Parts: sequence; structure tokens; C-alpha cells
Amino acid sequence: MNRVILNYLITGFLKNFFIVVGVFYCFGLILNLLEEVEFFKNLDVNFIIPLILTSIYIPSLLIKILPFIIFVSSLWFMLSIKHNKDLLSIKIFGYSNIKIFFILAISAFLIGWAVLIIINPLTSKMSKYYEQIKSNYSRDIDHLINFKRDGLWIKEKIGNKHRFIFSKKLDENYLKDLTIIHLDENSNLKEKILAERANISKNEWILHNVKILTSDNEIFKERDLKNLRINSIYNFNKINNLFKNFDTMSFVELVFNFNNLLEAGYNKNFLNQSLHSLLILPFFLLLMTGLASILALNNLNKKNNLKMIFIGLILVIIIYYFKDFSLALGQIEKVPLILSIWSPIIVLSLFTLIGVIQINEK
Repeated sequence: MNRVILNYLITGFLKNFFIVVGVFYCFGLILNLLEEVEFFKNLDVNFIIPLILTSIYIPSLLIKILPFIIFVSSLWFMLSIKHNKDLLSIKIFGYSNIKIFFILAISAFLIGWAVLIIINPLTSKMSKYYEQIKSNYSRDIDHLINFKRDGLWIKEKIGNKHRFIFSKKLDENYLKDLTIIHLDENSNLKEKILAERANISKNEWILHNVKILTSDNEIFKERDLKNLRINSIYNFNKINNLFKNFDTMSFVELVFNFNNLLEAGYNKNFLNQSLHSLLILPFFLLLMTGLASILALNNLNKKNNLKMIFIGLILVIIIYYFKDFSLALGQIEKVPLILSIWSPIIVLSLFTLIGVIQINEK
């Protein structure tokens, strides 16, 4: 009988979870599709392109709001078994409030790890594909920037001419091992610049230890300079902000390639924020299930259901605002970044612990 009840609790919880995920996916699909149609309205594309882009964008969005989804599904499930009196039957067979909480909380915890290890790598690839397709249709196609494993690639348009820039490493305000190629309007090579490093803290770049190869009737002339200044639409802050898209970084990639990403030039604070923001997900899901348990199991009176739902939604909003506020403090270095990410989990853990002890006494 214990196995039957255990299967009933887990199956019912997962059923509600997937229903809520499906509902949120449909809402996200409708809302984001309108935005994609607005983006493509002046471009010669059929309706299938916005639909595909919306479909591959929504999964990464669902991961962001997964704690809210798990809260809604947990609260819905526990209120439903309380409403149909299954909760009383379960308790007759020896399942206390705290035992029910642990079953659902561990299920949510395992869902979190499954999302990180299995789903998140897929959604990160989908996000990269989404950005790639959107950039191909961007009106600003003459100015492109891409961060690959071999280094940083930049394309700029200067009047009728084009500039291509390659650097093996981005290190704080410097690009290192720099190659710059200038092409004329007919895509003929006019100039090639090699530099040991370039200070890109401002839009006026300062190149150091420079070698310039200039084409004159297909004959290249070489000259060396200690320093050279060139103007670009990009600087360090703009480049850095372009790659602060957490959706394109998977948890598995961050764990196993953290040092390689640092060597490639990614900002350490950005990588730490990405890693720990994902790492807290299973714990966040566990605690949100705990919060739902506290609200649903604190009182068996059915008349309080609407009140509990309203209080729950208010608490979730407060938690999300506190989470964003704490992260903002870490980003401006008022508190250590990692502590700012984990602070909501610590506070919510204390609150959940007290609440679970209370419902166990009922």
C-alpha cells in the first residue's frame, strides 16, 4: 500500500507539473509570436520563421520561471488532494504532512537536476541558434561580432569599406594577438594590420607593437609602428555586454569548460554568475515546493484555498523581487557576487524550515 500511495503522490505531482508547463508554454508561444511577427513584418519571410524562432526561444524562458511553475503545480496538487479528501486517506495510512512534503520536495529537487543536466544543454543550443537566425535578419548586418573557441571575430563597415578584426583573446580592456583586415568596396585587400595588443576601453583603440602591410598595385609594403590609433563602434563594455546572454551558456559547459572559457576571454564574474544562477535551481525548486506545502497543509479548511493561493502569489512576487535585488547588489559589488546569488536560498531555507516544522505538528 505504501508503494501505491508513493506512486500516487509522485505521478499526480508530475502530471500537474507537466500540465502547468504546457499552459505556460502556450501563453509564452502566443505572446512571443506577436513580438517575432513585429520584428519580421518588414522582411520578406513567411510565417513559419517567426513560429520556429518562438518555439525554440520559449524553453529557455520556461527554465527561468521554473521555480514559479513548480510552486503553482505543487500548490495545485496539494489543494486538489485536500479538496477531494485524498489527503485524509493518505494520512490514515501513516503519511504525515512532513512525509508528503519530503516526497514532493525531493521530486522537485530531482526535476531541477534533470533540467540542468539534460534539458539546459539543449535549450542553450537552441538559444544560440535563435540568436544566430535573428542576427542574420538584423538590419545592422554590416556590424557583426562573434565569440568562437579560436577567439573574437568582428566585422565593421566604414563608409564603403569593410573591416574584419580577429583576436585570440579578450583580457579585460585588451585584445591580444590582433589581426585587422581592411577591404575596399570591391572586397579587395587594401591593408592588413598585426598588433601585439590593443587597448579597447574606449571607441578609440590604441594598438601596441604594430606591423602594417599596405597593398599598392598588388605589391605589399611593410612598416612597423610602436603605437597606432583606430576608431571603432565597439569598446570593451559594449563587447562584454553583447555576450551577457546567460541562456547560451549551459550548466554542463560551465562546469567542465570554466577555465577554457576564462582563457578565451569571458569575464570571470559573468561566468560565476551564470554558473551559480543555474546551480541554485534544484534548491530553489525544493524550497518553492516547501512554500506551497506550508500554504496548502497549514489548514484543512477548504474555504481558505483562495486565500492561500492569493498569499502564495504575493510571496512568490516578493521572492523574485528579493532575488533580483540581491543579485543587483552583487553586480555593483556591494556584497560578494556569489553570496548575493545564494542569499535568497538561505533566507527561504530558514523560512521553509520553520513552516515545515509547524505543518508537521498539525
